[in-house]
Amino acid sequence: MGFFKEFKEFAVKGNVIDLAVGVVIGGAFGKIVTSLVEDLITPAILNPALKAINAENLSQLVIPGTAIKYGNFISAAISFTVVAFALFVMIKGINKLKKPEAVVEEAPAGPTQEELLTQIRDLLKEKNA
Repeated sequence: MGFFKEFKEFAVKGNVIDLAVGVVIGGAFGKIVTSLVEDLITPAILNPALKAINAENLSQLVIPGTAIKYGNFISAAISFTVVAFALFVMIKGINKLKKPEAVVEEAPAGPTQEELLTQIRDLLKEKNA
């Protein structure tokens, strides 16, 4: 019975649940970014470039006489760059929407204990003199 109790305590900890929610949201966000790149941005960038070199798709770009498909590498590099840029823009926008953290200003430093005691001593000297 102790094993199941330990497992229950582990499974319902806040960190585990937060991690699970993060993974699910991350997966959904990944699908959004993938769709943005594959369905909107990449075709807008690649179609004009492919038409300029008279190629239907990047897989047609090969080094003659070899099996080296440098077109696939170019496609992957472009996709990576577009994904990185899209994430940068989205995160920058999300950060702008967040409320700025309240800046805690420190109270002005008052006199130290020694300075106060010196002032009290001086006032007592003046009073007794």
